[in-house]
Amino acid sequence: MSDLFLKASRMKLRFDTSKGPLSAEDLWDLPISSDRKLNLADIALEVKGRLDKVSGLSFVKQPTKEIDQTDQLRFDILRFVIETKQDENAAAVAARDNATKKQRLLQLIAEKEDDSLKGKSVEELRALAESL
Repeated sequence: MSDLFLKASRMKLRFDTSKGPLSAEDLWDLPISSDRKLNLADIALEVKGRLDKVSGLSFVKQPTKEIDQTDQLRFDILRFVIETKQDENAAAVAARDNATKKQRLLQLIAEKEDDSLKGKSVEELRALAESL
């Protein structure tokens, strides 16, 4: 991973987009996908298309042209950024789900404690209140 970004920074690698050239660190600011905005998935598809065209992808013949190493580096960086952002999104969803479940459990605990207190006599409740 660090090798990818080391190479990219040393090469001053840029990603050509409809909004102009972007550096590798600019990719982190883009959404993974979007119908209207510049996004990682569209950039990756364009780079992958160039790679496939250069490699002469064929199931019958051996490729005759060498893969452009710069585009391969671009694609590897894009894939890394996309996978990392997907992992972060999944972790955020899981954390949000866990927080919701925890809140619900705390609510149920409070209801049970209230039910327990309701079953006590007035004298027991006064004793508890005085002990606080």
